[in-house]
This record gives sequence, structure tokens and C-alpha cells, in this order.
Amino acid sequence: MSSQGGSRRSQKRAPSTSKRTSSSENGGNLSKPPSPQGESSSSVGGAGGERTVKKLRLSKALTIPEGTIVSDACRRMASRRVDAVLLTDANALLSGIVTDKDITTRVIAEGLRPDQTVVSKIMTRNPIFVTSDSLAIEALQKMVQGKFRHLPVVENGEVIAILDITKCLYDAISRMEKAAEQGSAIAAAVEGVERQWGSNFSAPYAFIETLRERMFKPSLSTIITENAKVAIVSPSDPVAVAAKKMREFRSNSALIVTGSKIQGILTSKDVLMRVVAQNLSPELTLVEKVMTSNPECATMETTILDALHIMHDGKFLHLPVIDKDGGVAACLDVLQITHAAISMVKSFNFCCNGFAVTICVVLKWNKICLS
Repeated sequence: MSSQGGSRRSQKRAPSTSKRTSSSENGGNLSKPPSPQGESSSSVGGAGGERTVKKLRLSKALTIPEGTIVSDACRRMASRRVDAVLLTDANALLSGIVTDKDITTRVIAEGLRPDQTVVSKIMTRNPIFVTSDSLAIEALQKMVQGKFRHLPVVENGEVIAILDITKCLYDAISRMEKAAEQGSAIAAAVEGVERQWGSNFSAPYAFIETLRERMFKPSLSTIITENAKVAIVSPSDPVAVAAKKMREFRSNSALIVTGSKIQGILTSKDVLMRVVAQNLSPELTLVEKVMTSNPECATMETTILDALHIMHDGKFLHLPVIDKDGGVAACLDVLQITHAAISMVKSFNFCCNGFAVTICVVLKWNKICLS
């Protein structure tokens, strides 16, 4: 997960943080930015009655000059309890964004001193943004596809807030629950056909059972690859070592493990809030002093929907997953799980159509066999 890093087309003109100006996102129309990958807002389930970004509980953006020292930026972020800050140039135009991951992987992991590094050196320039009238699910898609958790929100050319992915989780959960409800209705219809035809409903039965299970009860095991890479450190390792592990594994977190058991988790936000903002030395501070002990874990059988609920209710962004023996299987972040949820919902209509066609074929096939 990056702080909006990676390749992208540059904006023609950045939005202002203090005055209204005309602006564009990646060369597009500011008032109605294109949906991700050219999709319409209805491509994931329809736009009717859906929430717009302005209806979410937006956080007022913390904005600082791009010449600010990293240590000062971290203290200001900690005082506001935010993990992202917007940067402005000399003309008060949005020039970049810095997040907790940037602090961890671009400062601490690189051995830079926070009190001697300016934020412009580590910021992501020309961040992607959304307008306040964009659909919340569109904003969520942008974050998932771009692999970042924060989006500046623009209204009439002016940055009015910053959107965190956690504010969009409700929309992802709502979509999955609706899909599950429709799936249950289809499953009931299938069971009705089974009762009607009894033993004659046998030829495509295995296919329908497999499709139904994969569609309506996808578990975390479906998105965890074998030998998944996890950043793991010991309790006695310094924070600097954990930061390097996070950079190596392109992760926002590291698990603290003793033997095969998870003792704690250290996230990039912990590094920002509990180390840099407190003026502690990453080289001398042990992870056991600043980690979150005994984090809530999921199992391979936990459903994607339940995982979203766990993260939404617990207000955390990382979910360790254990195997049947209690060992580490993976550590999923909110983007990975949300991506899985969106993918499931996007394929739902296709699978529903597949179910309908299959049922029709089955009924016709059985009718022919019985005639």
C-alpha cells in the first residue's frame, strides 16, 4: 500500500487550499472526474440512492508548507491524530501528500533523520483527488486501484477535506450484504428446484454447489496465496529494523512473533505517532515498547464480509490471519480485503445471470429426461 506513490499522469493545475481556482484531475474535468478505468458509477451495483463523498464524515485536511521539517510535520499530525498531511507550494496550491507509510519507509527505513529532512523530499507529488459530489464507492475504487488510503476532496477548485478509506468501508460492507441477501434468495430458489425435482436434479448439482459456495461465502483463504510474505520481527528488534522490513515487503505493518505465535503488531501509524512524534530514536526503541499487543486475528475460514466488519468495528487497518495451528498465515490490510469485496460484488451480476441460465438449462434438461 503506498501513499499514492507510483506512476500517474500529472495534473495540469493543482487545486488550491486557500482560494478557489479552476482545476483538473489528471487532465480530466474537475466537476465530474472519470470513474476508475473508465467504468460508470453503476458498474459496481448502480448509482441510485448511493452516498456521495460530501455525505461522509470528512476530516478537515491538515495542510502545511512543503518546506516543513518531517519531525515538525509528525508532531502536528499526532496532535490532530491524523496519518496524512497535504502539502502546499509557495502559491498555496496543493503540491503533494505525505502519509504514515512515507514516514516509515522513506525516512526511518532509509536511515534519514526526521529533524533534518524536509517533507518535500518524501512527499508524493500531484496526488489524485476526488470531488465532493463523487460517489463514495467511486472514491473507494480509486483508492483500491491506486493502492492508497487517502484522497484529497475538492469542491469548486478548493481542497475542503481529506477522505480516509475507513470512511468508505460502510459502503463496501453495505454492497456485500446486499449481494449476500440476493445470493440467499438465489440459493433458496435452487433449493426449491432441488425439492421439486429430487433425485432427477443431479447432473449439474456439483457445479451449482461449487458456484454457490464461491459466490456467497468467499473466505479469506480465497485471497491468501500459499507462502504469503509477511513482515515479521521479534520483540527485541529496534523500530528501525521493523521499518526496513515494512519497506522490503511493501507493507504498512510488521507482526511481532515469538516462536510461531503472534505477540503484537507494529504499523506505520505506530511509527509516526509513538516514535517519531514522541522524538524517540528508531534505532534505540524496541518494537515491544510501541507495538499493539495481542491484536485481534482472523482465520483462513473468516469470510471477507466478516473481515470487513471486524476492521470497521475495531477501527483498525490491518488484520493478522492465523492458520489452523495458530501460526502466521498472512497479514491483510484494508485495501486487500476491500479489493476482494469490490471484485466479488462486481462479478455478482454476472454470476447471478449464470445461475439463472443454469437453472433454466437444468429444468429443461430434466424435463427432457423425464418425458
